[in-house]
Amino acid sequence: MHIKVDQDRCAGCEVCVSLCPYGAIEMKEGRAVISELCQACGICLSQCPDGAIVEEKQRIEAKAEEANGVWVFAEQRHGKASPVSYELLGAGRRLADTLNTELSAVFFGYGIREQARELIAFGADKVYLSDDPVFERFQDEPYTEMLSRIIEQYMPEIVIAGATAIGRSFFPRVAARLRAGLTADCTALEIDEEKRMLLQIRPAFGGNIMATIMCPNKRPQMATVRPRVMKADKRDDSKKGVIIEVSPPHLKVRAKAVEFIKEVTTTVNLQEADVIVAGGRGLGDARNFNMLFELAEVFGGAVGASRAVVDAGWIPYSHQIGQTGKTVCPRIYIACGISGAVQHLVGMQSSDVIIAINKNGDAPIFNVATYGMVGDVLEVLPLLTKEIRQAKGL
Repeated sequence: MHIKVDQDRCAGCEVCVSLCPYGAIEMKEGRAVISELCQACGICLSQCPDGAIVEEKQRIEAKAEEANGVWVFAEQRHGKASPVSYELLGAGRRLADTLNTELSAVFFGYGIREQARELIAFGADKVYLSDDPVFERFQDEPYTEMLSRIIEQYMPEIVIAGATAIGRSFFPRVAARLRAGLTADCTALEIDEEKRMLLQIRPAFGGNIMATIMCPNKRPQMATVRPRVMKADKRDDSKKGVIIEVSPPHLKVRAKAVEFIKEVTTTVNLQEADVIVAGGRGLGDARNFNMLFELAEVFGGAVGASRAVVDAGWIPYSHQIGQTGKTVCPRIYIACGISGAVQHLVGMQSSDVIIAINKNGDAPIFNVATYGMVGDVLEVLPLLTKEIRQAKGL
């Protein structure tokens, strides 16, 4: 059941506002408006003195056997597709191939037609493109309304988006509109081929276990995925695809943007670094992080840290890697004195090459390491820095 307010009949008496147990009814311009907090309990239906609150025609819900296709919401900023969009296309391609179905990208923005062709080069079979001024800057309402409409029209089986500020903001609204399940902040996606079900994998219980979540009854199956945990496929300009223009209806935007302030990065950019040298409690003292900065400087890389040393005040939070920090995917990750708790591993285990240095030969970090060295990190680091300097002629 879905409930709406007939704006022409609403007298603005506010009776329904006080009745709603979920606080889902509010007044806008003298009329009642039902928000996405509504749980369709029906209490307000019989209590409106003007009969303005009515049951809305049920939205179309795709049955599992009717839904088809894997969709990726391709996020853009300033008219350019974000890196997470290409990462998700790589993951989506593998999901679609397993299900023997098409991979589509959904792309909203303004002046982005050329970017839409790049999404095909990175794996999309189709791109649902809406190039309109209303999408130039991100706002929840038009994005939510547009994505909800085209999902209802085309009925995809799976829809995924990045767990970014944009994805976290509007994707739950879309799931609420569609009455679909949504798993947030996934670190892996797999397919149960027999049941054609998306297995959504994410840390749970403080990162102590990895939970596999399924949505068996509703479609689409929806998930947001952490940036930098998936691999983008190589660009293939010879790939053919179809761009489908979807024109937005008249979308109401209640929020007015007063000013846009350009983001200025004042902290270390771990997510863009090719080489990361990260330290943990095995360093013994905050002063020993100087060794990491020296090695990172030789590589032209960045310094990361485990949560334990950040909590101890050895290094600022901007360097933290893991479940409660940043997720990174550098070409080389050097873990120095890091034991390898699961909370840390989920933030770096997709790195191309992992080098672990730890004097405890049984440390979990060695289970994910490409190369491991059992030894005292305080002895190994100066020697490693010296050798790299000599090799580079510094």
